[in-house]
Amino acid sequence: MRVDVKFTGGGLESVQRQLGRLSGKQAKEAYAAGLTDGGFLVRRVMTNEMRDVFDRPTPYILKSVYVRKAVPDDLSVAIEPTYFGGKGVDPQKILQAQEFGGPRRDKRSELALRRVGILPQGYQTAIPEKPYPGSDDGRGNLRGSFLVQLLAYFEAMGEQGYRANMTAKGRARVHKGTKKRDGRRYFVSYGRLRSGPTSHLAPGIWAASGTHGVVLAPVLMFVRGGVYESRLSMQTVVDRSDVDRYIEKRIRFRVRQAAGE
Repeated sequence: MRVDVKFTGGGLESVQRQLGRLSGKQAKEAYAAGLTDGGFLVRRVMTNEMRDVFDRPTPYILKSVYVRKAVPDDLSVAIEPTYFGGKGVDPQKILQAQEFGGPRRDKRSELALRRVGILPQGYQTAIPEKPYPGSDDGRGNLRGSFLVQLLAYFEAMGEQGYRANMTAKGRARVHKGTKKRDGRRYFVSYGRLRSGPTSHLAPGIWAASGTHGVVLAPVLMFVRGGVYESRLSMQTVVDRSDVDRYIEKRIRFRVRQAAGE
């Protein structure tokens, strides 16, 4: 998803006198500055739109919207989610389905769980309605450190960027607990998907704690692969920003500024 804005040259009749006092390079610099001002307006509107249509969007997504500034030799500006490397998923891929709809892409953690035979084909993961204590980040996702521990516990740490799998001693420490956190044992239930002693539980990863592990709580549920509806429209962003009129206004300001008025 991307918004491109170009300079058309219209709306400058009121600054013809000031333009006459500028060199060609100065005029182009003023045009580029005005276009870039419009780009940052579109970014603000796009970010606000994401806050409105998404449920608790992460700062990573909100801050991903990048303005590729106009320059005198290229009087155009682009506004788009941009990936700058690291461990996060490319925000362009995340938001593409939000604009056009379609299946949700698997997370790296889901691929890892599926690779070791824990997550069934056609299923993805979701946090339970009541998150397991200490597991969530407040935005509908597992905290990174908790997710790493969970994957390590099930020896699913095979992808680049993940640390080593948990040893038997490490699992014993989880079972024992600490002063701040009760001991627990994680296990997988497939519910009615497979027969067995946990078939009465919903499919997912569960935690057993308390004396003899009698206290059961869901940690990460297995759900059918999600499909996004179209929620984020770039045309809506452009319409709400009224960017063409704003750019004309900003170019007039930048021309007067360059002319010393």
